[in-house]
Amino acid sequence: MLRAYQFKFYHPLLLLIFPLMGTFLSSQVNWTWFDYLVMGGLLLSLGIGAHFILKRFNKSAKKWTYLFTLILVFLLIWAELAVGIFGSPLAGS
Repeated sequence: MLRAYQFKFYHPLLLLIFPLMGTFLSSQVNWTWFDYLVMGGLLLSLGIGAHFILKRFNKSAKKWTYLFTLILVFLLIWAELAVGIFGSPLAGS
């Protein structure tokens, strides 16, 4: 018998394996522990938020609108922290 998939909060953190490999294999990827901590927080927020939206809303249009907004906010925060598209004090180099 197949068990229903249970959301595990740490699954989005598996994406951090790719920059970790890049840090070890290349001198061009220069992440500190703080970078991993911030990106881990962003990925956890995205994963938990998406899980909540998919479980909470039944109407397809509302569900996809909220999910699109969540992903857009995630991408904007990520881009701001990486390259500083808005020029805030939190902007990266």
